[in-house]
Amino acid sequence: MNFRIGMGFDIHKLVSGRPLILGGINVPFEKGMLGHSDGDALLHAIADAMLGAAALGDIGQHFPDTDLRYKGADSAKLLSLVSALVKEKGFSPVNVDANIIAEKPKMMPHIAKMRERISGILNLPIDSVSVKARTNEGLDAIGKGDAIAVQAIVLVTC
Repeated sequence: MNFRIGMGFDIHKLVSGRPLILGGINVPFEKGMLGHSDGDALLHAIADAMLGAAALGDIGQHFPDTDLRYKGADSAKLLSLVSALVKEKGFSPVNVDANIIAEKPKMMPHIAKMRERISGILNLPIDSVSVKARTNEGLDAIGKGDAIAVQAIVLVTC
């Protein structure tokens, strides 16, 4: 059995007037992430990691922000499409490890639901999906509460 690892990263500015969708769930907060789709940086980073592991480019190639079909798109559906594409190429995800970097809101109360949602989208056991959170200690746009970033690593077999 062959293994491959992919890494993904995404960052979105926080703005008023949008819901905060992260990990495929609505997180109560007064701001949401600005993006062409629903702005779900967690699912975007996972999608990029999966595509990277399969050497299939990135989500911007598959779902460009210049394409109006993806305006306001549900990132859970996009991740599902990425999963199908990766599986078509003979790869299967084994596990996901993601790290949310945000000052606010506090993520801990929402992580279990995020893990469940990601597990369902990717058809992985819950214990194969890890989501962690940390702050940026008040540094840069993330530390000032103006953005949220996510790092993700995905292991696939082929």
